[in-house]
Amino acid sequence: MGTGAPEDSPAPVGFVGLGNMGAPIARRLLSWPGGLVVCDVRPEAAEPFVAEGATAAATPAEVARTARLVSVTVLDDAQVRDVVDGPDGILRTAAPGTVVAVHSTISDSTAVELAEVCAAVGVHLVDAPVSGGAPGAEKGELAVMVGGPREVYEACKPVFALWAAMPVHAGEVGSGTQMKLARNLLHFISFTATAEASRLAEAAGVDIAKLGRVVRHTDAITGGAGAVMLRETTAPIAEDDFWHGVFTHVRGLGEKDLSLALALGERLDVDLPLGRIALRDLGAGFGVGPGEIARRATAAGADVDRGSDDHSNDSDDDEGAR
Repeated sequence: MGTGAPEDSPAPVGFVGLGNMGAPIARRLLSWPGGLVVCDVRPEAAEPFVAEGATAAATPAEVARTARLVSVTVLDDAQVRDVVDGPDGILRTAAPGTVVAVHSTISDSTAVELAEVCAAVGVHLVDAPVSGGAPGAEKGELAVMVGGPREVYEACKPVFALWAAMPVHAGEVGSGTQMKLARNLLHFISFTATAEASRLAEAAGVDIAKLGRVVRHTDAITGGAGAVMLRETTAPIAEDDFWHGVFTHVRGLGEKDLSLALALGERLDVDLPLGRIALRDLGAGFGVGPGEIARRATAAGADVDRGSDDHSNDSDDDEGAR
């Protein structure tokens, strides 16, 4: 199965798709002792790899004639389907035991469907989307989230280790994509929240470029939004649980600061819908329920979505927690 370990006269690896993400990943595979076979719809994209010792293939089927692990980094579901099972696809030539690793972000159902098609001819398909962007690919520091049987994941790890600093076995086929989609949900909601914060700062006359520098600096210290992803469940937390005290404290800080920000937005006539949702849902999201500020706003007959002008707090201010 797969390429074998580097010390065991390994088989070649293949790479289909040499774009902004694929090319830097494939470049790190030039050191694979079994050799590298590359393919792209643009023949010129393969030329730098050939100059470094790789073999160019005209089609994915040609890649799979020799490679026993074929990575796929193309645009979307349709292209992945074509690369895997099209007229010139991997399955036209792949030997039983070959592993197809799809690094494109596609639908989890597409991954499951293609894995079943591959399994019918003895080929393994794993969905293995990546996170870290082009900078992470250039540095070899990507995370790769792999959905597939554990033994297939283990067979891929020696190759993935050349370009991924964090390989993770997410579960069965489809799980890698599901993990990536959840990760990117956080990513792009955070971008939307960034725009909301920028509107508030700009309306207040704050230099938003300087604000951005502060955010990047402090997120590098605190871990940003991911710093609160510490538990294995989203269920409510029992009062005698260690995390109850931690998240109750953070909830108090958050509700106070959100309330202050919403009050500022009202004074400046800046709509902060994500801020209103955060005040409403922060405590429940942490598993400890709403805090005093959110409860008081509700008890007063105000829609929590409209924020609160009450700036009191049921815990001490702690800048280090942010």
